[in-house]
Amino acid sequence: MFIETEDTPNPATLKFLPGRTVMPGRTTADFVSPDGVAGRSALAEVLFDQPGVARVFLGGDFVAVTKDESVEWSALKPQILSVLVDFFVSGRPVIDEDTAIEEDLIAPEDEEIVRQIKELLDTRVRPAVAGDGGDIVFRGYRDGVVRLTMQGACSGCPSSRATLKHGVENMLRHYVPEVVSVEQVDA
Repeated sequence: MFIETEDTPNPATLKFLPGRTVMPGRTTADFVSPDGVAGRSALAEVLFDQPGVARVFLGGDFVAVTKDESVEWSALKPQILSVLVDFFVSGRPVIDEDTAIEEDLIAPEDEEIVRQIKELLDTRVRPAVAGDGGDIVFRGYRDGVVRLTMQGACSGCPSSRATLKHGVENMLRHYVPEVVSVEQVDA
């Protein structure tokens, strides 16, 4: 099995592409620490067993790993590659439980606006963000404010807030006039 790697805009995060589906039937799963991973993702568990792994993000066809400052990629990358090969060869399921993020309740009069926002996020934003090893998740909409969560390499990336404000907010305001602003919600 050959696994490619790609740099991301976040220097602490590396994207691993195993050449197969990582999250079948799901979009993404973001594990911000080893706490609470038990029983939810066997893959995330074995990755967190590697010293220096700070965050694990599972995308449709990739795994993004964020390291802490105590380790260099030159030391950690071979360990991660070995763990990924062993895991995928074993045939074990990647995810064991639904780990979806809860959305705010949507007012009935806002349902059409939210549908438009989600469609724009799914078709224009999420593919680009996935290319950088992350995801953007809709959390809610109220009084013109769209609430989003950045995940994976995008969470903690120095340019993520600028991406939200200058990229995502401007695009949503252009196509959905009811949108006034976008705010980041931490997971």
